[in-house]
Amino acid sequence: MALKADHPVLGTRALNRATLERQFLLRRAVGVSAKDAVGHLLGLQAQNVKPPYFQLAARLADFAPGDLSDLMASREVARLVTMRSTIHTHTADDCLTLRPLLQDAREKELRVFRAGLAGVDLDRLTAFSRDLVEERPRPVKELREALAARWPDADPFALTVAARGLLPLVQTTPRGLWGRAGQVTLTTAEKWFGRPSAPAPAPDDTVLRYLGAFGPASVKDMQVWSGLTRLRDAFERLRPRLLVFQDENGVELFDVPDAPRPDEDTPAPPRFLPEFDNLLLSHADRSRVIPPAYKGRASYGNTAHRALLVDGFLAGIWRLDEGTAGTGRKGPTRTTLTVQLFAPPTREHRAAVTEEAERLLTTMAPADTHDIRFAEFADAPPPSPQSPTSR
Repeated sequence: MALKADHPVLGTRALNRATLERQFLLRRAVGVSAKDAVGHLLGLQAQNVKPPYFQLAARLADFAPGDLSDLMASREVARLVTMRSTIHTHTADDCLTLRPLLQDAREKELRVFRAGLAGVDLDRLTAFSRDLVEERPRPVKELREALAARWPDADPFALTVAARGLLPLVQTTPRGLWGRAGQVTLTTAEKWFGRPSAPAPAPDDTVLRYLGAFGPASVKDMQVWSGLTRLRDAFERLRPRLLVFQDENGVELFDVPDAPRPDEDTPAPPRFLPEFDNLLLSHADRSRVIPPAYKGRASYGNTAHRALLVDGFLAGIWRLDEGTAGTGRKGPTRTTLTVQLFAPPTREHRAAVTEEAERLLTTMAPADTHDIRFAEFADAPPPSPQSPTSR
């Protein structure tokens, strides 16, 4: 694609610094609450229970896991399926307003399960499922069994997927609380928050919010982030209010005028990100964070490793092993953070990674003993990938 003479060019490092600043990853946000951060970021990837906590630990200066856990317990945030048909932690307002915007995409995904839903009236399925989960929160197994009994000729898994796609089903607590275990139990967002969902809005406001958290970005970038299609019209309506740039390949990028665009040489400290962090998943062209040489190093389809950023870019992966230092369950606790970089670090980068690792361990994994280990540099990730739990 040819460069356009009338659009300023933003190079990869400039895009990197702009996105990191908006993600609170260039500098940890001071005085921003966990709830406000969840809203600003338009939700946190939450296929697994712990990643949202690690996402905020990397972004907020004074974060403690209880900050998010308390929000979840008080029903100010919750977990449900939204962008890209994946579970996110959202504020209550976004559960009730952002999900309706994405509803059409969720329903289109049911075409994959058409054969398993043959003969099923989807309106009746919606009403029946709503009655079940609003009577009381239902475990997934119980919901599936009830749907299979009502439609015995249909595929039970397809029925459950359809219920999840047709209704905004929230995962109720204690699932998602820090340090607590709980099976996936579902009810509707309306029931959980005690107020109705909003009508599906026009995407314009969400475009502006997306750019504020992930921009500068292209139309295709937002479509990848959201799972929506045909967003060009919304961007065109907003064009008079937006700045327009281009990347080094001539792709048109939009941005809100007052959003930060730091100098490309602004220092970017190391950051430990959990698996499936939205920073790595929310652009069609991910080279602003993932160097082409490392493409595919942090994720494999529905399996992902935890990512380490150095100088703002993916530079390695990491894992956390928690246990006891001696034999038996009552011995002193030990947590080991293992870092595997893709290339030898400079002395300064290694020291900065170690400092950030110590902060992460102190905040997120208190133990009697902490160890930080650097594994050998590798062309392939180490074992023990993090896999998503049941959606």
